[in-house]
Amino acid sequence: MKSLKNYTIVIHPDDNNTFVAYVPAIPSCHAWGQTDNEARAELVNVFEMIQEEYISPELFI
Repeated sequence: MKSLKNYTIVIHPDDNNTFVAYVPAIPSCHAWGQTDNEARAELVNVFEMIQEEYISPELFI
């Protein structure tokens, strides 16, 4: 899997005064935060978890 820098990140305000961040190319890669920076930081965490799942050897058993 590539680095998050290789993907387009979309961040927009949500209806409840928070921000949503997501990677359109990865359906399960989305996060939210009270600010756009918090949403982006949480997206980094989500991306890292997804990346670990893709390289986890348990998935190939």
